[in-house]
Amino acid sequence: MDSARLFAFADRARDAGDYTTAETAYRALAGNPDVELRTEARFRLALMLADKMGKPREAAVLLREILDEKPGAARVRLELARLQAQMGNLGAAQRELRAAEASGLPPEVERMVRFYTAALSSRRPYGASVEIALAPDSNINRATRSETLGTIIGDFDLSDDAREQSGLGLSTQAQLWGRLDLTRHANMLLRVSATGTFYRKSEFDDNAVSIEAGPELQFGADRLSLSGLTSWRWFGLKPYAFSWGGNGTFQHPLGKRGQLRVDGSLVRSDDKLNDLRDATRYALAAGVDRAFSARFGGGVRVNGQREDARDPGYSTASGGATAYLFREIGQTTLVVNGGYSHLEADKRLFLYPQRRVDERLTAGLSGTFRALKVHGLAPIAKLEYERNFSTIELYDYRRIAANIGITAAF
Repeated sequence: MDSARLFAFADRARDAGDYTTAETAYRALAGNPDVELRTEARFRLALMLADKMGKPREAAVLLREILDEKPGAARVRLELARLQAQMGNLGAAQRELRAAEASGLPPEVERMVRFYTAALSSRRPYGASVEIALAPDSNINRATRSETLGTIIGDFDLSDDAREQSGLGLSTQAQLWGRLDLTRHANMLLRVSATGTFYRKSEFDDNAVSIEAGPELQFGADRLSLSGLTSWRWFGLKPYAFSWGGNGTFQHPLGKRGQLRVDGSLVRSDDKLNDLRDATRYALAAGVDRAFSARFGGGVRVNGQREDARDPGYSTASGGATAYLFREIGQTTLVVNGGYSHLEADKRLFLYPQRRVDERLTAGLSGTFRALKVHGLAPIAKLEYERNFSTIELYDYRRIAANIGITAAF
């Protein structure tokens, strides 16, 4: 049976509801050495998996395989955006739409982009995600290398636990969310998130759980999300902080390739170890993301934060900027990022000879390697560098960390 007859056979089986037979035929065609034939087979199979069999994740992996070989396939990228939106990955869906615009589109496809952009509010009502990675870290407690701490009454010796500690940890992230439609342009979102890093020395374990709930509103192409939040954090398996407050996010498209995002929050934090560090935090950030081509893009972000603590020595004001670039090379996505921030305390703490002033630099490189995917999951590797220069020895540190784990292959 030649390729044309096999396509016809697969299509008849699909239309008759015999999805097992159709899938077998499409997968046979997907192994064809001719790129156009295997692209068409993967595309038809992806649509069947998503729309007929309720398997959007498997379909998204197939669409990503097509884009790895043919990044300019606009229709494929639009379908991937649709599936990302259905699975609740709104940010990823918007990135795919911007990449499709950057590749250059005929008028009829531009109309489809506008349709998908407007339809992103029709998303999956629930979802979950989990990420697990090994996390070697040169400084798991972000502590100083110094053996002493300078004070106005002399140098204090620092214990080993108060100084830089390296370790190999297990990093975990999990999220569960649900969405309830209220009206055509509004819905209610509930999100439960948990993060944790676990080490052989449990006194350095860092774990947090948060709950957020609030409305999502759409005004034409703009989107506004508001939520109340509550979070708990433990360090070394002991309660560290309890926080509550609210945040908001506003998103606005900038032409066909860009997007503006503004985030604000107001959070009250109850420090379980030191009442003088109880604080109210105000934060505001704005960023722009842009697709330069179908496989290349980036963004910049500026932010400011005010922490008004019970003791002025712990009250701080900070601001900074970050930037990132991503590039898809074959079946690998590379991301490079960097950032700078400046922090100043209101007053000098009694024991320290100077008021705290920090200059912090960060850099990172990550790669997702879809060529090695297994069951829709692909390995991901991240390398991070962090250097904080501080007038207070306790906060002066450097850190190199890595994460080696798995993530979705699309």
